[in-house]
Amino acid sequence: MQPTTFTDLAAEVEIPADGTLSRVLYKDDQIRMVVFAFDTGQELTEHTAAIPALIQVIRGRFRLTLGDQTIDETLPGFWSRLPAHLPHSVEALEPSVLLLTLLKS
Repeated sequence: MQPTTFTDLAAEVEIPADGTLSRVLYKDDQIRMVVFAFDTGQELTEHTAAIPALIQVIRGRFRLTLGDQTIDETLPGFWSRLPAHLPHSVEALEPSVLLLTLLKS
C-alpha cells in the first residue's frame, strides 16, 4: 500500500469569493480529512460532531469558539483536538484555510 501525501494543503482548495468551500481530501475506516476554505467574515455557526476531531489552521486567521473558550485569533500552525459533542464555531478573519480531521472509532 502506498502512502497518501499532500505537499501543500492550502493548494488543495481555492478560497471562494464571499463564501465557504469544503472538500474531502481523504477518508478510510479510521479518519476523514476535510479541507475548508473561507472568505473573510465567513463562518460555521455553532455545531457539534458526534466523534472526536482535529482542527489545524493551514492559512490565514480564524476566531474559534471551542466549548466555553473563545480564541480571538489563530494563525497557521494552530492545532486543537476536540472531544466528541463539544460545541464549536469558526469565523474567518481573512481569506483562510483549515483542515478538519474526523477520528472514527
